[in-house]
Order: sequence, then C-alpha cells, then structure tokens
Amino acid sequence: MMKFGLFLLLPALLCAQQTATPIAGLLSEPGPTFRFADNQRPNRLTFIAYGDQRFTDPANVKSTDPRVRQWLVNQIASEHPAAVILNGDVPLHGDVPDDYAVFHAETKAWRDAHLHVFPTLGNHELSGQPPREALESWWSNFPELRNRRWYSAQLGSRVYVLALDSEDSLLPGSDQARWIEKQIEGLPLSIDFVILTMHRPPIADIQKHIEVDHNPRPNEIALRDYLSKAARTSHARFLVSAGHIHNYERSVLDDVVYLVAGGGGAVPYFVERTPQDLYQSVLFPNFHYVKFTLEKDRLTGAMYRVIDPEAPTLSVAVKDRFEIFVKPR
Repeated sequence: MMKFGLFLLLPALLCAQQTATPIAGLLSEPGPTFRFADNQRPNRLTFIAYGDQRFTDPANVKSTDPRVRQWLVNQIASEHPAAVILNGDVPLHGDVPDDYAVFHAETKAWRDAHLHVFPTLGNHELSGQPPREALESWWSNFPELRNRRWYSAQLGSRVYVLALDSEDSLLPGSDQARWIEKQIEGLPLSIDFVILTMHRPPIADIQKHIEVDHNPRPNEIALRDYLSKAARTSHARFLVSAGHIHNYERSVLDDVVYLVAGGGGAVPYFVERTPQDLYQSVLFPNFHYVKFTLEKDRLTGAMYRVIDPEAPTLSVAVKDRFEIFVKPR
C-alpha cells in the first residue's frame, strides 16, 4: 500500500515525540505530538478546516461530486495556508486502497505547496473491515500517526490543535477523554486558541425528518459538556470543527464555538435549521471550506462557499464570518 507521508515533507519540523507507542502509553505524554515554532510559519498564520471529501473513483458521481472535490483541493492550495485540517471521511471507503490512492493523486497540489495536513478519523475510515484492519490502513497511509487514533499539534505559540476520534469513546474516564483533559490542563500559557477537530459533531441542528441518525450522540455530547466546564477556567478559547453532516452550521454554547464543516465534496445533506444555528441561509448545497486567520487580538473565520457547483467555471464567495477574541489576561 502506498504511504503518502504528508507530514514527511518537512520532517525537521516535527517534534521528537512522534514514536510508535501504543495509545495507552500516550495518556501522560506531555505537550503536543507535533510542534511548529513561530519562525517555521508565515507571519500571519492562516489555516483551513473542512471535512467529508470522500475521495474515491472520479467516475462515482453518486457518493461525491468529484469536480467540486478536486476544485476545492486546488483552491485551498492557492490560499497557501500554514495547515489544512481534515474533519474526517477522507476516503469514501477505508477498506478500498484505491480510495486512498485517489486522495494521494488529487491532493498533489498540497504537497507541491508544502502544506501541513492534519487528518482526523471518521466513520468511513473505519467502514467495511474489522477496526484493527481499518486502523492499519489509516496508519499505513499516514505513518507519522502510527498507533495514534488521536493526537495534537501546536501551530506556533498561540494555536493548539487536538485531532480527536469520535469513533472511539469520549465518555468521562475513557482513555481519550483523560488524554484531552491532560492536554487542556497542560496548555502552554502562550496558547490563545484551541481547535478541536473531529468527525461527528457535539452540537448540530437537531433533525426530525431527514438524516436523523446524524444528530449528536451521547458520546460527542459528553465532550460538549466537558468543554463547557473547561472553558470557564482555561486561558484559551475553544473552537470545535466537525463534519459528518454534509453542510455548514455554526453555533456557540458556553463560550465554545461549534462548526459543522462537512462540505468537502460528499453528496450534500439538506439541513432543517434550528434557532441556535447562527448560519440561517437557505442556499443549498453548501460545498465549502473555512479559513482561519490569526490576528493580534482575535481569530477570524470565514466560510468560503462554492457559488454554483454546476457553473462552467467554479468560484467561491464568503457566506459567513465570525470572530473569536483572545481572553483577557
């Protein structure tokens, strides 16, 4: 199986802690799994988050829109972000090696641009085969993550990323929950923003008629409840970027921002929007990505939506903007 080694493009930037250690041995691991110093990134840090690309045979136009999927990859490369965060469901089928091969081929522009790519496990990565075999496929394609289902990355002195696995337990006392607690409790004082990326969302518009099986589950709600408590005392602001729902949503609960950013190319899902959703547009579909820019006193977010997926020439327009301000020190 081909190993993509996206992190290996710049091996000197990775911290020395990326060892092939069983997950149980990582629970007390201090600090980030990957670390990038301020002088190893642009002066103005930007990064992009989006999910549900479902890379697969371009002839498959039922499960994905391959034209939009490929165009978004190239458009993101043209943004020259410091990092690309993938919210899960990178391949359509984790048990199909060719789907990972399509991912490798279609994201060549990212490697050419030397982008740091942080993937997150989704349900499609683990579909169609026993969990251990599915994880082996994942690790074979992302060897820097060997034996890790979740990990962290520090992007300069002010931004910290926690890449989580919503297919594993997030309930209080679980291995992953205890790891998250240790990571947040041990945040460097310089960190202003923590980005938690995961596949299944802790908060979403509750659906009563369509895609009801994509409503938040107790597993992710447990993380939401923990973050509500942690946000009261942490010196950092929290943002959660999830996917699973192939649309865009934005909510705020207890000073934590929650995004559904699942517009990477998978077949779109219509959403019945509830009052808590701060994005109330009736436009559909919402193929998109979210670009973040770090400012002196805030993190700004902008959702770039594909204006018309059927247009001869594709283009995007900003359809949502928001700001998260640094906590007073």
